[in-house]
Amino acid sequence: MTPIATKKLPSWLELTEEGATITLRKPVEINQIKVNRVSLRAPTVKDVQQATIQSGGDAEKREMILFATLTQAGDKDIAGMTVVDYNRLQAGYFRLVEDDEPYPYND
Repeated sequence: MTPIATKKLPSWLELTEEGATITLRKPVEINQIKVNRVSLRAPTVKDVQQATIQSGGDAEKREMILFATLTQAGDKDIAGMTVVDYNRLQAGYFRLVEDDEPYPYND
């Protein structure tokens, strides 16, 4: 995995072309294993579509399903995170889907 050099990142977040690694403030149990770092792979359009379908229009549930898919965790594992660590997961996700390069055309 090659690190991506972009904006200054917080010390708890590492971005690569494949995804993000988030260091948690408090260890959490993922698939019955206690971890203090979570890997979040970059989402595909299909991941987002599937989470949207499964959530039945509930935006909060959609995000939980999507994060569980991208971390290979269960919904309950994600729900067991502290709010600070969940916010870190959100920040990692939004960094993965943001485009750092300007579009090559002018309006």
